[in-house]
Amino acid sequence: MKTYNRKKGNQGELIAEVFLKNQGYRIRDKNYFKKSGEIDLIVEKGQYIIFVEVKFRNNLDYGYPREAVTVSKQKKILKTALWYIKEKRLDQFGFRFDVIEIYFENGQQRINHLENAFSY
Repeated sequence: MKTYNRKKGNQGELIAEVFLKNQGYRIRDKNYFKKSGEIDLIVEKGQYIIFVEVKFRNNLDYGYPREAVTVSKQKKILKTALWYIKEKRLDQFGFRFDVIEIYFENGQQRINHLENAFSY
């Protein structure tokens, strides 16, 4: 099951990456990992570094993908983002946390980019 979930996650991240590039974002990092957690995509646009959580679902049987970004998950992303900021010495940038949800509805792929999905 983990292999299937990782494969599905990779598929969603690739879709999100292409989407963000088409919107003028520059990809800085993918799958940044620390003990505190993982950040799917780290992108840059203007004076902002954006930490992006990607959620992909084949259907809405279990709700919208964004609903899986719980407060607990947000805290993990924040801790991991702080490591990234410190390591890369990015004090000069503004930061935000986005969620990209990808799902299928009525046979159509939907992508929602939720900017400032949560704050720190």
